[in-house]
Amino acid sequence: MSTAQRGFTLLEMLVAIAIFALVAIMAHTGLRSVLNNRLHVEQQADRLQQLQLAITLIGRDLVQAVPRPIRDEFGDRQPALQGGGSFGEGRLELTHAGWRNPAGQPRSELQRVAYRLGEEGLERWSWQVLDRAQDSEPYRALLLDGVDELSFRFMDEQRQWHDHWPVEALEGDLARLPRAIEVMLQLDGRGTIRRLWPLVENPPQRLSAEPPQEPEQ
Repeated sequence: MSTAQRGFTLLEMLVAIAIFALVAIMAHTGLRSVLNNRLHVEQQADRLQQLQLAITLIGRDLVQAVPRPIRDEFGDRQPALQGGGSFGEGRLELTHAGWRNPAGQPRSELQRVAYRLGEEGLERWSWQVLDRAQDSEPYRALLLDGVDELSFRFMDEQRQWHDHWPVEALEGDLARLPRAIEVMLQLDGRGTIRRLWPLVENPPQRLSAEPPQEPEQ
């Protein structure tokens, strides 16, 4: 007695194909969502690392600030630290100690650096010399992109805050440092970051490395 052979009907095949397609679409959608979430997390982690590096560099330079005025490329004496006001909103320039010299090159361990808001974001400028010549060009490094605003506040010895430094009462004292500096970064779509760093309370009036005075006429 023979057993009847029964195959799949066309309707059953169509139903099976539809179920398989539905499962494949759900799996693809889930995988794409996982990959997108992973990419977003990696981007946020990279962004956080970039922000932490920028904050670390700013803080390191500020806490090592020294009262060492410089001469610019035009030969004019500039304050040890200056920022805001007529110097330029969103810009800070200072002399700091601790510039490592592992190669033992014949140079100072003091370095002149500047922070400014460029077209692409927060930039750090650094010079190879303190007292610049006309051909002294800074090394420019982009620390953090997506920065809409950069501003500073400076606390004087009377604990009064100012939007620029040096203040009018101290313009003749180029070596004077503020008591503290507040840095504010307005990030594109990510809110505002504020950090406050105290500087030395009683800095020395002058360092031996101060640039030479103009000869008397």
